[in-house]
Amino acid sequence: MNSFRFMCLRLCAGLMFAGAASGAHADYPERPLRIVVPFAPGGATDVIARTVAQAMSVRLGQPVVVENKAGANGNIGAVTAARAEPDGYTLLMATSAHAINATLYPKLDYSLTGDFKALSNLASVPLLLVVNPQVPVTSVAGLADYARGNGTRVNYASGGTGTAAHLAGAQFNQLAGTKMTHVPYKGGAQALNDLLGGQVQIMFANLPEVLSQAQAGRLKPLAVTGDKRHPALPEVPAFSETDFKQMSARSWFGLFAPAATPAPVIEKLSTAITQSVADAAVRDKLVGLGADPIGDGHAAFQQYVNQDVSRWSALVKQSGATAD
Repeated sequence: MNSFRFMCLRLCAGLMFAGAASGAHADYPERPLRIVVPFAPGGATDVIARTVAQAMSVRLGQPVVVENKAGANGNIGAVTAARAEPDGYTLLMATSAHAINATLYPKLDYSLTGDFKALSNLASVPLLLVVNPQVPVTSVAGLADYARGNGTRVNYASGGTGTAAHLAGAQFNQLAGTKMTHVPYKGGAQALNDLLGGQVQIMFANLPEVLSQAQAGRLKPLAVTGDKRHPALPEVPAFSETDFKQMSARSWFGLFAPAATPAPVIEKLSTAITQSVADAAVRDKLVGLGADPIGDGHAAFQQYVNQDVSRWSALVKQSGATAD
């Protein structure tokens, strides 16, 4: 009898605890959230994060603040988010750079697939190959010839070692037989400033970062990665139209939470994000930036991330790219 009563008491206590936990999650969020953007302000990652954060705050009923923590190609910000309390109040804005880092860096203090849970892929963008107007080329083939003739004196910029822009340049070097020198920056905005100033000549940039400059003629666009032209620059060929059809890399931008975040909180966050990306004003803003809105659910995005880490791993090894 005593044993039976003890079991009943344990069952009741467990039910009470579960109810309390469920109630706590039902009240989430009760204070502001922060999104750690692991790159400098002004780049595509930062702009997309802020666009979606504003819409998220409306749906969650709390401010969603963006905190830039640049350095080590996004690894410093990623570590900060991975070590945060897994309570749903600290999120990471990761990109395809973090999928690349898993192979590019021999040792990392975090794992994108082990220390985080994917929430939603906000958007993806093609890379636009642009050159400073002083570079005497008008096509991808012309750039290949120019780079071959100038060896390591031709510099290409990126927003950091291991970004899709860096890897695209390394892949182009391999395909074209060129030896362009990679110049990494702490974000796309800094790289763009030096590209406009002529300190570097070339950049495989996330399209939103350079779209307005290309449209205004301050940069010369040569080709966009992938199989089709981009509607914002219909006169610019896709790489599929050139001799370098393998240039198909795209950058994605997604939100993550620490892996131990409770499932109800993950669900609530993912729903708020997908609803935010589906908002007409948000989609218009993303499209205006040159991005393709996605806003998928956490399960679909998690599967995509797992596959993307493998895809980039193969490309890193094939290109011979390393963490400078």
